[in-house]
Amino acid sequence: MKQERKLIANNKKAAHEYFFEEKYEAGISLHGTEVKSVRMGKCSIKEAYVHIEKGEVILHGCHVAPYEKGNIFNRDPLRPKKLLLHKQEIRKLAQKVKEAGYTIVPTSVYLKGSLVKVEIALAKGKKLYDKRADIAKKDMRRETERDFKVKNLY
Repeated sequence: MKQERKLIANNKKAAHEYFFEEKYEAGISLHGTEVKSVRMGKCSIKEAYVHIEKGEVILHGCHVAPYEKGNIFNRDPLRPKKLLLHKQEIRKLAQKVKEAGYTIVPTSVYLKGSLVKVEIALAKGKKLYDKRADIAKKDMRRETERDFKVKNLY
């Protein structure tokens, strides 16, 4: 039985800035009102990044808006959140990050069944000429789709 994924937040900027080598699915440690806020879609990972500290993977800069009905139970919206991965995955990521040019970026936050998951990617930064090449490819594809659409209308 395939569980459905409901996308909550997406990091489009990361795809523009980095080449993704490997992707991992990680659980995220949240408190009660934070989970309710995420279910309502009030989460942003645009400025978020992942750091490995003392054998734990920590998500920094992820903004989870305070739950409206949460009163005193609301947490700081920008507090660091622990990501849940297997030890061998953490070791592998830590080893790769020590190499030059690699970093870990969050790409999306989604609900998988009743659980909140974060997709993180081991990424390598793009150079300026790589970004220009990607933009050129997108423009070419858009042009061909537009031409195809015009031809099919007549």
